[in-house]
Order: sequence, then structure tokens, then C-alpha cells
Amino acid sequence: MVKPRVFIDGEAGTTGLQIYSRLAQCEGVTVVSIDPAKRKDVAERARLIDTVDVAILCLPDAAAREVVDLVSSPTVKILDASTAHRTHPNWTYGFPELAPGQRDAIAKAYRVSNPGCYPTGFLAAIKPLVASGIIPASFPVTINAISGYSGGGRKLMEAYAGYQDESEPDYPYGVYGLTFGHKHVQEMHQYSGLAHAPLFLPAVGAFEQGMLVQVPLPLWTLDHPPTGQQVWEVLADYYGSEPFIQVNGLGDAEALRDRKFLDTKTANGTNQVQLFVFANDDTHEVLVAARLDNLGKGASGAAVQNMNIMLGLPEHMGLG
Repeated sequence: MVKPRVFIDGEAGTTGLQIYSRLAQCEGVTVVSIDPAKRKDVAERARLIDTVDVAILCLPDAAAREVVDLVSSPTVKILDASTAHRTHPNWTYGFPELAPGQRDAIAKAYRVSNPGCYPTGFLAAIKPLVASGIIPASFPVTINAISGYSGGGRKLMEAYAGYQDESEPDYPYGVYGLTFGHKHVQEMHQYSGLAHAPLFLPAVGAFEQGMLVQVPLPLWTLDHPPTGQQVWEVLADYYGSEPFIQVNGLGDAEALRDRKFLDTKTANGTNQVQLFVFANDDTHEVLVAARLDNLGKGASGAAVQNMNIMLGLPEHMGLG
């Protein structure tokens, strides 16, 4: 049996390297590489894409659009890990767990966009609540989130380079996106079912990898606020059969460091989104939080999962 051929355009970058290392250990695919001297040759990259079964683009947005425009093969499937096509109407959103039928849509698609890391955590937390009606579509949603510095790409990684565990960088924690309109917001809005875009406040921490996305819900603003148990049950039912989304028990103190702190890095090295619900029914306050590896389910792990679905391979292949 001939193994599917896969080309990673941008295999030398952070996400590309992670995808390559996962696929290099898999016997189910053949990874095609470009001559390093021709990595910036868009015509040669497009030619290679035309020869494979799936091309995974790990490129800046403009470069992703440029190479897609040059592809001529009617049979090659393209998975774009950039933000270039995440809200494009002709591309399928690569979040298999998002909604019923999404996995089948990915399997049939020739153009799939890999989700962003922050949107993955946010949508995993909020989509089931809006779809079920337990949270109205008009609900004003705020997102507080933090990622390791590897989520910021090469420049941010270089800014933190050289710091060891025992030394503190100039900015151990920094909130950004303070003019709002972050590039992930449109993606979050489009796939959440919310009537209004969420207010998104991202932050970066002085650790390489890991992500925590927090969605506080002031349910006292509703005429008939649901209980924390009801919120938890919606999430547990929605993801009950999903191997890569884990819904922890309501108010799960055992999942907290020292039974107090929700750590950012516990999902590292996995392809999981770990969901948590903490609630106070007396004050009608709920926090839904998602923990994931920003380079795993937030990037390379999601890409490998989508590639497997697109090729009809076991979904867990290359994901540990």
C-alpha cells in the first residue's frame, strides 16, 4: 500500500518543526522535504505541493496566501496553520470537536484552516454553552488568557532567550492587545455562536509552553441563572465521547496545584484541552477555564489530528 505523501511548507519554524518531529515517527505517511536552499522559492514550494496528498502550511499569512494561489493540483489537500484562511467561507475550520458534523466536513474538505491556540481554548469552553442555550447568544463574554512565550513566534522567543528558571526576565507577565481587535477575535466570534464579539485580553508569561484560557460568567445578569452543575453537565455531555477534550469534575480541587492554583503547564506535551468549571451558586458566578499546550492542541497537535482526518488515518496517529 502506498503511503500518503505530506509536505510541510515551513518545516523550519516552531510549528513546522513540531509537526515534522511528530510525523517522522509515524509509519503511516511519507514526509516530503524541500531542498533547504529553495525554502524561499515560492514556485518550487508550489510545485512540491502539487505532488503530495496533503500540504501543511506553517507560514506567515501573506506567504500562505501566495503559495495557495499558485497550487494547480485538483487533488492535493491543504491544511493552513496560519491565520490567513481561518474565517474564509471556502475553507473548513479544523476543529473536529466544535460541532456535530465538523469532523466529517474536515474529512471531505480540500482546504482546511487550523484553529488558533487561544480560539481553541475559548471555543471549547463557550461553544457548547451557547449552542445549548444555557448562555444566550447576546451574553457579553470576556476572555482572560495567558500563554507561554513560544506562542508569540520567533521574535518573542528571542526576547526571552537565555533566561533560566532561576532568573527573572524584565517582564515575567505582560498583558497585551490593549487596543483590542486582536487577530483571533474574528475567529472566536465567527465560530462561537455569540451575537457580539468577545472582549479578549491575552497575556504572555515567562515560561516557554502552556496556555490557560479563562471565561468568567457573571450569571447573576440573567433572569434565570443556571447552576454550576448545569454548566458543567452541558460541557460533559457535549464532549463525552471526545478523546482530546477532557472535562474535569465540577470544582475539581484535586486538579489544582496545592489545591489552590490552576497551573498553566499541566497539559504540555499532550493534544488535550482540559476544561474546568468553578462555581458559586450563591453569587451566581462561574468560571469556565481551558488548559492546553499552545504548541500541541493549539498548533502542531491539532494540525496532525486534522491531517489524519483528511487522509482517513487513525485520528490519534502521531499524537502520543
